[in-house]
Amino acid sequence: MNISELKNEFIKRYGEGEFHGYFSPGRVNLIGEHTDYNGGFVFPCALSFGAYLFVRKTDRKSVKLASLNLPFETEVKVEDLNKKVGREWVNYPIGVFAQFLKKGIQFEQGADILVFGDVPNGAGLSSSAALEMVTAMAINETWGIGLERLELVKMSQKAEHEFAGVMCGIMDQFASGMGKADHAIFLNCDTLDYDLVPVELDGIKIVVSNTNSPHKLDSGMYNLRVSECHAAVDAISQFKPIKVLAEVSWEEFLTLENKIENVTARKRARHVISEIARTEQAVQELRNGNITKFGELMNGSHDSLRDDYEVTGPELDTMVEEARKIEGVIGSRMTGGGFGGCTVSLVKDEAIDHFIDQVGKNYEARTGLKPAFYVAEIGDGAKRLF
Repeated sequence: MNISELKNEFIKRYGEGEFHGYFSPGRVNLIGEHTDYNGGFVFPCALSFGAYLFVRKTDRKSVKLASLNLPFETEVKVEDLNKKVGREWVNYPIGVFAQFLKKGIQFEQGADILVFGDVPNGAGLSSSAALEMVTAMAINETWGIGLERLELVKMSQKAEHEFAGVMCGIMDQFASGMGKADHAIFLNCDTLDYDLVPVELDGIKIVVSNTNSPHKLDSGMYNLRVSECHAAVDAISQFKPIKVLAEVSWEEFLTLENKIENVTARKRARHVISEIARTEQAVQELRNGNITKFGELMNGSHDSLRDDYEVTGPELDTMVEEARKIEGVIGSRMTGGGFGGCTVSLVKDEAIDHFIDQVGKNYEARTGLKPAFYVAEIGDGAKRLF
């Protein structure tokens, strides 16, 4: 749906009068997976699709929430904007309202809110972070609160922790809030220092391949990986005091890995620490224009996620295997949390049609699932539309 159509939907539901629109994008992570909650580096970019939110302040002391994607809608009293509503989608925006309430901000007026998302749900492209971030932007401006963008990013992450129960790192919300067209974000998730790195892929495109296998990395599996990493930190800390795995270099890890007696925790640490090193090297290779080496590091990332972090699964592995068979593919890996969702591949322009045709056919033949492909455009972060 375009902006004009979305405006008409808002008017149809809530009537004429002044209202405003906001947008926040999904993201794809080029490399640096499951490093963010371990204090490491990530390298995501914002996409051109995401979450739209249209809002009008009212004199009512309640907030109406409706979606053009999902049937559930509700009306919440302003004093109840810190209470979950079952397991419904509205907990994402309500979770963001709750973060403002925790800061002592009172909502004397309510609002009419309509949301629409064109990020495929469950694809691992951060549809939830986009919804949280667009809500934070809209609340901040509509009620004239005036918080800094980075603070809104942190509040959106907290909403995911407290209202979705997923102990995510900050990458998704940061990419959605701070992205810039034609750039990727080299982000230190411990300090939040970042560089916007130009993505100049002459004759090469980023292709996102959706397995259409539901994104099954639920809060239980995600939080289990977090706890396994904490176990590795505890084991290493007996020999080198650390708070996060990112404090251990790859060279140090090679001398310490046998000190981690729990084999699973050792494998998780091996992935995280090697992935941080890969990400640093990949960014340098991109700056140097060495796209072939960047692609090799993407491949290494996927293999580590498959073998050591064990978050890929048969659909993602099949998609990557089929992609790597195609001449003109520079690199291919899973992106996002894993267990379904999407892969990201660097594909030469002249190979894209063949890639989509062959990978699509072969993947469907092997899995019985029909994939979807998006030639990604790197877009801007969260913004007001009108």
